[in-house]
Amino acid sequence: MVHLCKGPSISSRNGEKKGKPMSSDLTAELRVPEGLARNFHALPAEEVAAILSTDLAQGLSSQEAARRLQQYGPNQLQELPRPGFLALLARQFQDFLVLILIAASLISLLLGEYIDAGAIIAIVVLNAVLGVVQESKAEEALAALKRMAAPEATVLRQGHVVTLPAAELVPGDIVLLEAGDYVPADLRLVEAVNLRIDEAALTGESVATEKDAHLVLEADVPIGERRNMAYLGTIVTYGRGSGIVVATGMSTEIGRIAQMIQTVEEEQTPLQRRLEQLGKWLGIAALAICGVVFLLGVIEGEPPLEMFLVAVSLAVAAVPEGLPAVVTICLALGLQRMVRRNALVRRLPAVETLGSATAICSDKTGTLTQNKMTAVELYVDGLRVSVTGTGYDPQGEFLVDGVPVDPKANASMARLLEAAALCNDARLERADAPEQGWQVAGDPTEGALLVLAAKAGLWPQALLEERRRLQEIPFDSARKRMTTIHPNGAEGRFIAYTKGAPDLLLELSSRVLRDGRPEPLSEEERARLREENSRMASKALRVLGFAYREFSSLPERLTPEEVERELTFIGLVGMIDPARPEVKEAIARARGAGISTYMVTGDHKDTAVAIARELGLLEEGDLVLDGNELTKMDDAQLREVAPKVRVYARVSPEHKLRLIEALRAHGHIVAMTGDGVNDAPAVKRADIGVAMGITGTDVTKQTADMVLTDDNYSSIVAAIEEGRIIYSNIRKFVYYLLSCNAGEILVVFLATLFGWPVPLSPVQLLVINLLTDGAPALALGLEKGDPDIMEQPPRHPNEPILNREMQLGVLTQAIAIAAATLTAYRLGMHWFPGDSSMPRTMAFATLTLSELFRAYTARSEYHSVFKIGLFSNKYMQYAVLSSLAILALIFYVPGLQPVFDTYPLTPGHWLDILPLALLAATVAEATKLALRRRNQRRRSR
Repeated sequence: MVHLCKGPSISSRNGEKKGKPMSSDLTAELRVPEGLARNFHALPAEEVAAILSTDLAQGLSSQEAARRLQQYGPNQLQELPRPGFLALLARQFQDFLVLILIAASLISLLLGEYIDAGAIIAIVVLNAVLGVVQESKAEEALAALKRMAAPEATVLRQGHVVTLPAAELVPGDIVLLEAGDYVPADLRLVEAVNLRIDEAALTGESVATEKDAHLVLEADVPIGERRNMAYLGTIVTYGRGSGIVVATGMSTEIGRIAQMIQTVEEEQTPLQRRLEQLGKWLGIAALAICGVVFLLGVIEGEPPLEMFLVAVSLAVAAVPEGLPAVVTICLALGLQRMVRRNALVRRLPAVETLGSATAICSDKTGTLTQNKMTAVELYVDGLRVSVTGTGYDPQGEFLVDGVPVDPKANASMARLLEAAALCNDARLERADAPEQGWQVAGDPTEGALLVLAAKAGLWPQALLEERRRLQEIPFDSARKRMTTIHPNGAEGRFIAYTKGAPDLLLELSSRVLRDGRPEPLSEEERARLREENSRMASKALRVLGFAYREFSSLPERLTPEEVERELTFIGLVGMIDPARPEVKEAIARARGAGISTYMVTGDHKDTAVAIARELGLLEEGDLVLDGNELTKMDDAQLREVAPKVRVYARVSPEHKLRLIEALRAHGHIVAMTGDGVNDAPAVKRADIGVAMGITGTDVTKQTADMVLTDDNYSSIVAAIEEGRIIYSNIRKFVYYLLSCNAGEILVVFLATLFGWPVPLSPVQLLVINLLTDGAPALALGLEKGDPDIMEQPPRHPNEPILNREMQLGVLTQAIAIAAATLTAYRLGMHWFPGDSSMPRTMAFATLTLSELFRAYTARSEYHSVFKIGLFSNKYMQYAVLSSLAILALIFYVPGLQPVFDTYPLTPGHWLDILPLALLAATVAEATKLALRRRNQRRRSR
């Protein structure tokens, strides 16, 4: 068996180190034996390592890995390229209304209306270019999110275990595998400890394959029977192992299949689908109204061509065709803001669900606490031993009643520390940067045990040289323990060390260590050990028990039933994982937002309660349940008590599933955290599955809707806040666009109904659409959110995009915009009888300004624009100022006036227009004031 903790460099058979640079032809350059170009399963692992010029104990150097990455390219499956500029531009001209507009402009051209035709075509092209820019930004933003969500791999580089993006793997890398990992490339296995891999994605075989790294198979063995290989995209379901990367990217078995089925996945959220449906209905309504406008205009004697152009331009302006792109950009940019707050949302629909979340079921370790375990207390040989020192620095003292003692002088204590160091999968090593001190690769709890042993001078690497691991039974969440087997001094003797939950180990133990000698474990001593376990747990310590069993020969059947029985109990180790200081405030914020927090942990009840009280999670009247009590409850009983319970201790994955359903029965939208592979079903079942980015397994991350890059509960609350902001912003710009577009339709429709000349030319309608539908709407999507957004109750998941208040607002705003515009038009007709340019210019200016001012009031549904800060959204300033600049050019550049049928307005004209243009904004603010007062009256009742 090859052990990564020690071992010589792998050399060729003649003893000459293989260090020759690799070429692009892996087979030719590395001299793979003829006929075995892809058949690494037919070679011993050591020979594969020699061929690939890698060292099984050290891995590749960073420089060599970088060179190979440049040579072979990233370890990624190639996708179809995103559409280029011309393809995106062509897409902009596929809209039915735009095609009609182009046809109408061509007819105008044939009839000699060159200026109108040219202006319309120019605006259509400009709109198309803006659409391309928006779609490109959306594509790039989503691509960036996809890159951030890419899987990672645990790799041995230069003797250090590091985690890096799977895309950076190269042939020759040594990859470490654990239960829950996705296999990140095609591997020739080097080590396989009870390793089982689910290869259904590749072979269709529903039963996980048991792997054996020692096998050397025939060259023609089919993929499904290659038990010494692991393939990209398959899942480790049990055990652990390591392997040499023999193929990456499109050279993998999955890559060969991907070449045959190239697909690009495009994900639409329910919100996007609802908006798309809304857009279709709006389009139908707009076309119907425009048809009526056309007929009324013709009946009133207006030129049919002009009315046709007006009707089509109005339809183009009325339908918010930029809405899908703006929504996508808003979602993507919002998700990138979440990443900056340490929450990576993997699925867009989760954004909507986040805004509705009412319950967070959070693990304790690393999420509510710091996940920086430090062993601070031992109970062994009847002694309570305090341990000084913090973090992973192996400096500290062992104190009994405040007096320093030598732990190696006490045989029982020395045995306990040896068990802590050997029954351990973590690695303690110095960080690359000296100022960073020591670091642990692996589980923080196991890291704390290594540090504990090192404080006594028992260095794990030295111990492993002496007592290398021969066999093991990996940790299992159902058993809550792990066992490793080592040589035990005298030749032919062996010892199995077991660590795990103290109460379970006590049940499996028949003896206890006293003065270094095993003695029968009496019921009195068993009770005392349980009391010590509870005492330590009540101090918020995580307690592990240690036991051992000696063998005269290695067990023939390596099963828990065979090995983990008749144990000798050694002692207890208590570790502290302090609460995160920011979590207490985050729990209070969540409570203020109508979100209940539940601690769901596998830890002891006393430990969980102590941390919950410290965080303010457990209040007077709240209940606590442990796994045994949960098991005795049926589903109906659990549903009854679930909302009153704040702490669930000693839970299993099955308990998590039951808890989700119990909370859902009370109408909760549940976010559930998880990290282990056994948490994946609960993470998938929850409304919002949340995986841990640091400690989480690949399976859980791929199953989850959201990954916390810092494993911090506060990041869940921050993500919920961002989810609320994103959804609120989408509602704001939909509200804004519809109210403005409805106002435009109403202006033309009412003028035609009154028998007036059409107040806006086709070109002016298109310009208004250009100035107000694009940049201001996008700026609304970048709002920071209302100051009290986390004081509002969660949004009901079935609430429509536009609620009744917003529907009423669309109507009042449309009437206000139409009234202001028609008043300005009528004033122009009165002051300049017989001149069509001046009245149209006044209507054009009033309508444009009304919509730009309206954009400011749309920044909050309830709060005054002055409360949130008139200029607090810099993007709105850019959008409005650029629109005003274009408007000024249209009004005051002589060459543009005939194109857009405008007249240079004087300051006096602006004094008449400005009060009218502020009408819609004033009505919006008055409406919000009325809503605030109504809500205050409701709260005071």
